[in-house]
Amino acid sequence: MKDKQVTKFFLACSTLVTCITLGINLTFRHAAHAVIAESGQVSPTATADFITSIGETARQIGQERNLYASVMIAQAVLESSSGQSALSQEPYYNFFGVKGAYNGNSVVMQTWEDDGSGNTYEIDQAFRSYNSLADSLNDYANLLSWNLYADTWKSNTSSYQDATAALTGRYATDTAYADKLNALIEQYGLTSYDEPLVTDEAQETTEQDNQTQQTNQATETVNPNHVWNKYRGSYTSSDILAEDEAWLAYIR
Repeated sequence: MKDKQVTKFFLACSTLVTCITLGINLTFRHAAHAVIAESGQVSPTATADFITSIGETARQIGQERNLYASVMIAQAVLESSSGQSALSQEPYYNFFGVKGAYNGNSVVMQTWEDDGSGNTYEIDQAFRSYNSLADSLNDYANLLSWNLYADTWKSNTSSYQDATAALTGRYATDTAYADKLNALIEQYGLTSYDEPLVTDEAQETTEQDNQTQQTNQATETVNPNHVWNKYRGSYTSSDILAEDEAWLAYIR
């Protein structure tokens, strides 16, 4: 009888440890792939409009925080169903399915999880609640600045594919997470947001520089005091041409 009681005790302890471990894993998996239950199929047009609405904010944050804006946008599209999920709507503005609380604010939503083997199950989960789109994107950047996500930083990768691969199993439990992100990036040409924004002022400066260069070249061409110097492949003064001819005659 005593042996049976001891066995039951150790089984109970083992079960308790397993539950605690599972709870810790669920708590510290910051942002599992949150597919909100009521989210349906989203049209490509709606997705394109959503990308336009967040693209420049993502570009700026990506440039400032050493992150791929393309990956950031793709995650927002995937996690929020292109901004159509309840979690991403006002007043929550959670576009990345980030769990927990933000400045004490959270909301409980129904979501799907992946057990790591491709099997999904539905649970109620607390997600962070933000005051704005910018707060959501900046908090995402703060999250990815942790060393846990160092393999997603631009400085540590050669392409966005490296970053999406690093996110799989860390940011999300979805085993096909990288494939989904890569498909969105390719379909909507999101890598354009990984480049710095060329402003009208910068474009105007570039055009002025090009115009100045063309003017200088034209001036050189029509300068009446210059003649074509075949030895130098450019226009020079007559004196320089004469020196070149004299030097050529001397070395012959």
